Amino acid sequence: MKLVVVLMLSALALSCYAGSGCERLEEMIYNTIDPSVTKAEFTKSLEEFIPGDTTEQLLGEFKQCFLDQSNRTLSNIKVMMESVFNSRQCASY
Repeated sequence: MKLVVVLMLSALALSCYAGSGCERLEEMIYNTIDPSVTKAEFTKSLEEFIPGDTTEQLLGEFKQCFLDQSNRTLSNIKVMMESVFNSRQCASY
């Protein structure tokens, strides 16, 4: 499961490389990783991108995957994402 989460976050970083706005993407990723952000707060922060109840439910399940992880795992994911966003490839965006 951890591998799936890491791969999904790595795929999200490609959006930064494509120039689609890293600031909003980073905010979403950090809200996903942050255990103090509840599922309700998480979905509320993304409500402009949620077309329906099914998507909202799936985002809640996605956030729950992160809430189920240990603080050490979440810390490692945060370090990985900071490395990606501070990489040479992403720096120009």
